[in-house]
Amino acid sequence: MGKAYAIALSQVSTVYEMPGRAIRRVIATSDAAGAQSRARDFGFERGTGDWRDLLVADDVQAVGIASPTFLHAEMALAALQAGKHVIYEKPLGRTAREAAQMAKAARASGRVTMAGFNYIKNPATQLAREIVEGGEIGEVIHFSATHVEDYLMDPTLPHDWRQVAANVGRAGALGDIASHAINLAHFLCGPLAEVVGMRQTVHAQRPAADGMAEVENDDQAQFLMRFASGVPGSIAASRIHAGRKMGLTYEVVGTKGTVRFDQERMAELQFYDAGDRRARQGFRTILAAPGHGDYGRFCTGAGHGFGYNDMIVVEMAEFIRAIWQSSAAWPVFAAAVHTAAVVDAVLASCDEGGWIDVKTIESEAWA
Repeated sequence: MGKAYAIALSQVSTVYEMPGRAIRRVIATSDAAGAQSRARDFGFERGTGDWRDLLVADDVQAVGIASPTFLHAEMALAALQAGKHVIYEKPLGRTAREAAQMAKAARASGRVTMAGFNYIKNPATQLAREIVEGGEIGEVIHFSATHVEDYLMDPTLPHDWRQVAANVGRAGALGDIASHAINLAHFLCGPLAEVVGMRQTVHAQRPAADGMAEVENDDQAQFLMRFASGVPGSIAASRIHAGRKMGLTYEVVGTKGTVRFDQERMAELQFYDAGDRRARQGFRTILAAPGHGDYGRFCTGAGHGFGYNDMIVVEMAEFIRAIWQSSAAWPVFAAAVHTAAVVDAVLASCDEGGWIDVKTIESEAWA
């Protein structure tokens, strides 16, 4: 993600009309030699092996944090205290309470913050939101989503920090990738009110340097949910789903039609209009085109495609524009707290059984 941020920073002033250029001042990695190498490769003026050097640098106004989850709170709190604007890779924290701690610091600082839920920046999803909000599919009556991948399907893959609860929290696939689906649900249909879920660790141990190590979080999770609006829905997540490389999908069903999306075909949106005459009814494919969200910034022709790093450019442009305009860039840290509260509510449901109120979890996190 550090590389993705560097690509976005190098392109944002080419793709968008900006009042100034984003200058890549300093890059920090885990050692000084590596930092100097990355600075050269990624176009930064200098590198450092100590991230705290960024906080005392007078020529640094904003920081992008793409570190492992267990470092998020320490880095974000220090950056905000130092007066820096912050863009942060998801998830915000290991728990909703940790995320809220960061969000409260962001509010107190007055700095611009943004959580890196990049998939909502896809023009196809921007179009889906326009269709939903415009009432083109009527009243929304159901939402469903998946985020399933197979990057840990092989049980012989080694144990790493992502399977340790102290590093990432108790939520594995639930926190790592279901969080994207939760954020998409929030973006398209509003906040979630309650959930009931289940989760499973399929590969309970993985090879480590000194034998086998315990996997401390879930390989897959599923939950039913109800939005604050009363609309029902469901989300499934897996890191062991054979054959799916980027199985982020969603479907929004309304009384007059449906929109559905698959990230593996990220420049397409499927649209069903129940108003078509019966002999012509069926899903139609809308290819991403100028006029669909930010697509026209990148390409003047329809159907030419859109890429992963392009979404990060859209994200970075919104973040930088918010700094210059003293405005908000969604999702701000507070919105990411809602995502974290949903994850914690699903965990509570798995522990206790039954439906869990998300607002209660969120209020406790903010307290």
